[in-house]
Amino acid sequence: MSDNDNARGYASPPCFMHELTPDFQPDDRPADATAWADVKRWRKAERQRLIDARMAMSADERARRTETIATGLTEAIGAPGGKLISLYWPFKGEPDLRGWMNQTIAAGGRFALPVVIQAGHPLEFRAWAPGEPLERGVWNILVPSNGPAVFPDVVIAPVVGFDGENYRLGYGGGFFDRTLAAMPRKPLVLGIGYAEARIATVYPQPHDIPMDRIITG
Repeated sequence: MSDNDNARGYASPPCFMHELTPDFQPDDRPADATAWADVKRWRKAERQRLIDARMAMSADERARRTETIATGLTEAIGAPGGKLISLYWPFKGEPDLRGWMNQTIAAGGRFALPVVIQAGHPLEFRAWAPGEPLERGVWNILVPSNGPAVFPDVVIAPVVGFDGENYRLGYGGGFFDRTLAAMPRKPLVLGIGYAEARIATVYPQPHDIPMDRIITG
C-alpha cells in the first residue's frame, strides 16, 4: 500500500532502474537497510512521475474519468443507507468525488474525512457533512474542524500508484497502513485512481496492507 517511505511527505521509469543495487530484483522483499533505501528512492521517483502525469491531464479529462470511478464506487458499495464512508479532500489532481458524495448523502449515506493527528500515528476519521466547518491540515488539505472520531464501514483511499496485487503507492507517510492495522474492525477498503497509475509492483513490505479492490477511470 506503500505510504510508508517518507514520514512527512509524497511500470518504473527504466532510466531509474540503474540506481538500484545490482542484486535487487522485482520480486525481492528487501529486509536489509541498503535494499530498503533503494526501494525508498525508487518509490520517491515513481511517485513524482505519477503525480506529474495526472497533473498534466486536462480538467475535462479528469472529470470524465472521475465519473467512471464514481459509477464503480456506487456498484462496489451498494445501497449506502446506514453506511459510514470515509472519503478524502482532493489533492494534486486526485479524482474529485465531492459530487458523488452529495449524491450518496441524498441516498442515505454518511461520510467522514481522515485527519492526520501526528506523524507516525494512525489517522483519525471525523464525521463530516457539507456545510460543516473545515480547517487546513497537513499538506494544506481541508479537514473537519471538529466532530466526533468514528470508525467507517468503507474507506476510500486515493492512490498515486497501484499494482496487480492491490497494493497502493501513496504519499509516503504510512498513514493508511498504520490506520488500517489499528482499526477495531476491518472496513471495506477501496483504492481509487486513474488507470495509468498501475505499475508492475510497489515492492510491498510486510507491514503494507492491500486494498480490497482498486477502482479506476
